[in-house]
Amino acid sequence: MAPRTKGGKSRDGFAAPAGLRLWAPWRYSYLRRAVAGPKRCIFCLGRLTEAERKHRLVLFDTGAAVVMLNLYPYNIGHLMIAPRRHVASPELLTGEERAVVGDLVAASVKSLRRIMRPQAFNVGANLGRAAGAGFADHMHWHIVPRWEGDTNFVPVLASTRVVSQSLDETWARLRPVFKALATELS
Repeated sequence: MAPRTKGGKSRDGFAAPAGLRLWAPWRYSYLRRAVAGPKRCIFCLGRLTEAERKHRLVLFDTGAAVVMLNLYPYNIGHLMIAPRRHVASPELLTGEERAVVGDLVAASVKSLRRIMRPQAFNVGANLGRAAGAGFADHMHWHIVPRWEGDTNFVPVLASTRVVSQSLDETWARLRPVFKALATELS
């Protein structure tokens, strides 16, 4: 929002309620990590206990790939699927890795349709920093469930996203489905 001058009006002349603040206290830890130096790759995971899976928002993992919730989601149910091997682009994957990642993209869309009932999806990958990849050297796919009207005035006017469910709630709703996925993909 534009900085306000005395009287509750912003410098651009639009009236704003005095004292209006949008609180996002979780952003501070993100900002501290962002300026702290090199980032540890979030997709390079060792063996995880169930508690570590929940903490890292991992819904499903195999020897070849991982499915996890995005910690800074565009929308509820925003998933990321990455190969376990640290590679920057799909052509560097083995045929087996491409098959597993492709199967997980399809299974994730199917699971999200069943559990969250979105009307559409955005599915894609940002390859490289210039394309917007936060982890440019470890390629990953994004799956974002979409509903009619999920983009409204708040992101446009306030540069703020409204995510209508906590990550813990989303993880709890989706984890059982992804636990069952192991038998489905066998």
